[in-house]
Amino acid sequence: MNYTTKVVQVTNVSPSTTSEQMRTLFGFLGTIEELKLFPPDDSQMPVTSRVCFVKFQEPESVGVSQHLTNTVFVDRALIVVPFAEVKKAKAAPSLMAESGPLPANRGL
Repeated sequence: MNYTTKVVQVTNVSPSTTSEQMRTLFGFLGTIEELKLFPPDDSQMPVTSRVCFVKFQEPESVGVSQHLTNTVFVDRALIVVPFAEVKKAKAAPSLMAESGPLPANRGL
């Protein structure tokens, strides 16, 4: 299957899992360009589950990584799905920069 994305979303990640553990697990499936774990490792916020986004160098790694769905990692069964990348648009004029008071009603 051809994938247009290089990113997977991993949900149901154990709160005790670190980003280094996720990097090790998914590193076996392909070269990782970027990995983000939410909330981050240094967060003091109590959580019941975490979410991880993994960006691979090759889109083929997305298909392979989906085979980890339902694999128990630490103490949870992971859910791995492709995640659509959002392309950054060219800088458009900001609506806030152009904002200000609305023009007065001048009648019809």
